[in-house]
Amino acid sequence: MRTPIDKIALLLVIIGALNWLLVGLFQYDLVAGIFGVATLGASIVYSIIGIAGLYCISLLFRDVPVVD
Repeated sequence: MRTPIDKIALLLVIIGALNWLLVGLFQYDLVAGIFGVATLGASIVYSIIGIAGLYCISLLFRDVPVVD
């Protein structure tokens, strides 16, 4: 079973991935659009998403019990 922290980290990584999708398809950075380019707010959001991504690496190596 996934913990609440696992779910939050996955959600943040998904949000980050969707932001990169917007950048790739439309050259629009949603985080920069909300917080401004190179602002403290944007840096905090990018850092939190990056930390969540690092945390999600551990999910690859954890065994999750199979529920029948």
